[in-house]
Amino acid sequence: MNLCIILSLTIAVLSVALYPLLNSTQAPSSSSSSSSSSSSVVADLMVTNGTIYTSDASLPFADSMALSSGRLLRLGNFSSLQDLAGYGTEVIDLEGKVVVPGFIDSHVHLIFGGLQIVRVELRGVNKKDEFVRKVKGAVANLKHGSWVLGGGWNNDNWGGELPMASWIDDITRHNPVWLSRVDGHMGLANSLALKIAEISNYTEDPNGGAIMRTTDGEPTGLLIDSAMKLILSCVPEVSVDERREALVRASNLALMRGVTTVVDFGTYFAGASVELPWEDFSEVYRWADVSGQLKIRVCLFFPMNTWSRLQDLIRESGRKLSQWLYLGGVKAFADGSLGSNSALFYEPYVDDPHNSGLQVTDFESLLNMTVASDRSGLQVAIHAIGDRANDLILDMYKSVVSTNGMRDRRFRIEHAQHLAEGTVARFGQEGIVASVQPDHLLDDADSAIRKLGVERAHKGSYLFQSLLASKAQLVFGSDWPFADISPVKSVKTAMKRIPPGWENAWISSECINLSDALNALRSSFVLELLSLICLPHLLILDSDTQSQLLVHASLTRMWARYLQESLQILLCCRLIHGTTLWQKDLHLSRQRMLVAYEPIPEIHGVESEDDRNRVHKDGSGKYRSIGIGDSALVIWSGWQRWWWWWWRHGVSGGWGGREKGKNGRKIVIIFEVF
Repeated sequence: MNLCIILSLTIAVLSVALYPLLNSTQAPSSSSSSSSSSSSVVADLMVTNGTIYTSDASLPFADSMALSSGRLLRLGNFSSLQDLAGYGTEVIDLEGKVVVPGFIDSHVHLIFGGLQIVRVELRGVNKKDEFVRKVKGAVANLKHGSWVLGGGWNNDNWGGELPMASWIDDITRHNPVWLSRVDGHMGLANSLALKIAEISNYTEDPNGGAIMRTTDGEPTGLLIDSAMKLILSCVPEVSVDERREALVRASNLALMRGVTTVVDFGTYFAGASVELPWEDFSEVYRWADVSGQLKIRVCLFFPMNTWSRLQDLIRESGRKLSQWLYLGGVKAFADGSLGSNSALFYEPYVDDPHNSGLQVTDFESLLNMTVASDRSGLQVAIHAIGDRANDLILDMYKSVVSTNGMRDRRFRIEHAQHLAEGTVARFGQEGIVASVQPDHLLDDADSAIRKLGVERAHKGSYLFQSLLASKAQLVFGSDWPFADISPVKSVKTAMKRIPPGWENAWISSECINLSDALNALRSSFVLELLSLICLPHLLILDSDTQSQLLVHASLTRMWARYLQESLQILLCCRLIHGTTLWQKDLHLSRQRMLVAYEPIPEIHGVESEDDRNRVHKDGSGKYRSIGIGDSALVIWSGWQRWWWWWWRHGVSGGWGGREKGKNGRKIVIIFEVF
């Protein structure tokens, strides 16, 4: 059992109680982990009397674990850890609470997502009038000549009609507009933007892309895949400061949603410059890492046609640049997306009978780059959505293995949404990682039926259970911002598969169980990453909490409906100077939460030292904290009446307490009541 896989993930604030839903109900009482430690090693922390869910079938539960300097020494029962106890070992009694590993989001575009947060948000828009109104509202606040940027629109939400520049030209006469579709493979430009980009009825379609046109040959404003570069090359560069702010913004959102480790594929899409991810790396990620602003662990992937640059960087610096920043591998594209009719299929689209999709990268070029990348020891991930695209990449991977020889390489296919008969088995047989995004099926179910027909869609779409049955390595991601970053929602989607407006599951035979879904969220299958991250940051839940995994997309409603009053949270994270990890906007009643800060001169909501002492001396609550390197392990426990005492006294921000950690650093804990 590889303990680095089990508990080496920077842990998330998991918003559901999982204990009653786990397949097993008994924790092993005598077995210990296979991790060995020298008898001379002394644990500085032991956590005991809990139910530790390991995600490992051979040891699904343990009741205790020992740690030293932030690293896991051993799992097992308490008696099996006694040889690791010594002077100064802190022992924490969990009183039966559940400990679970946290979440890795295996596919995000972090900085781009952070930028989109403050742009025009069209996700969920279901009427043409609302689409136009949102654009009009954005233009009202801009100077003439400034670009209107945003996206997230899904034409399936309003019946399938594609938007056109004429929808918004009258309200954007002085501002160029670029609005990407929800899948990122199509975008809408207004006529001014088309004029700036010199796109006309004489402009030819670029390789791997298309300009949508009227029957008269005039551009409608829609550009698909590599054609988007015609517009993107004209959009002003985003400043370094804006991108840094976007990373911080995105990291805070990830933490709120329970994600603290991500695999970031960067600001790299069909039609985007291959230089953008490298600029983000040097100007944003390096800065965030050095300045302490990198709040989650990030594994970076870069465009495949820059593989030699990544190889040189790894030779110079290694894959682990710090505790927080890692170099992963390279990514390329095989096709487009279903919603944009550019995913590559064997058969034509039902609603576009002369179109079977796009192969966005020349196959020979893709093969040569993959062979070179793999020979250099880089992990390769390739985007493939349509059934033909997936088979092309599987064939290519097999050819690369034949050329470069056998080794542990963990080729990835990103999305793997639609698979031909017989393709599923190849993932398991050939050791290919299926990196899937469950929440995309919520957007695609109706679309797939309309574009592929009921039979094709049913046979080959989002085959999660079939992939698991074939022994494929299944990992979950969000593809944020093209879908919401919400691992709890993704678990529900993978288990239930009920799209919006549906009463029953779409392809119910492909629903998976909770254990498999959780395993897919804690598995990244990034070469070397798991062996490099060994800091166990843990989440604790009361074992008697009888919540069900029936979560709503809205975090507020999810907490309000499904969490019990007894829920307690252990949040372990890198401390952030003066920045809350959770926003005080949930408006919940009788729920408790914990927020970690870097030491700051004043604690919000505490008016005086007397106030602080009076609460602490009330006797019904207690806290303690343990510093671990650059992170903090913080545990709190208390009784409900302590909260009501404080609530009745009207202190809006809760109470903050300080205690010096074992490494000498001060830790500030803010407890908030809603």
